[in-house]
Amino acid sequence: MEAPAAARGPAESSGHSSGPAAEGPSSGVEITVTSPEQMRELGRRLARLLRAGDLVMLSGELGAGKTTLTRGLGEGLDVRGAVTSPTFVIARVHPPLGDGPPLVHVDAYRLSGGLDEMEDLDLDVSLSDSVIVVEWGEGKVEELTEDRLQVRIDRAVGDTTDEVRHVTVTGLGERWTTADVSVLAG
Repeated sequence: MEAPAAARGPAESSGHSSGPAAEGPSSGVEITVTSPEQMRELGRRLARLLRAGDLVMLSGELGAGKTTLTRGLGEGLDVRGAVTSPTFVIARVHPPLGDGPPLVHVDAYRLSGGLDEMEDLDLDVSLSDSVIVVEWGEGKVEELTEDRLQVRIDRAVGDTTDEVRHVTVTGLGERWTTADVSVLAG
């Protein structure tokens, strides 16, 4: 049996934010994950906090675990289809198997433009009815909504055998002011 993911404590507000002041207060938590299964479990726990209209931005190096986390999200949202990296198709829609929202999984890595290029994907149309997860979305999708969840996954650089990941989850905007993201720490 694996040890549960360890929380590193809530992310503290330092008085400055990474986005415009109009985004409102943020809340956050830092979690240490030591295996791919723990990353999937984190995704399943995260799914319990999400609802239609939520935007989740994932960032981290290649191989950090963004798609593994999204796979767990898909399991937690109970959506159809295997959640795999959408790198070459840009976006995949996973319809719900039950009453929950669909999952729209986007990989913006190959997209060089900002929101203009993303508009071809009609994410603004899907946003109100779906949970949208965007990998590599920094500087590309922030204009979709002021309310979003930013998930940063950091891993040891240069050591490909190290499974330890440090995950920082930060809620931005009014939607996340009352959400307790600390429950993600397990």
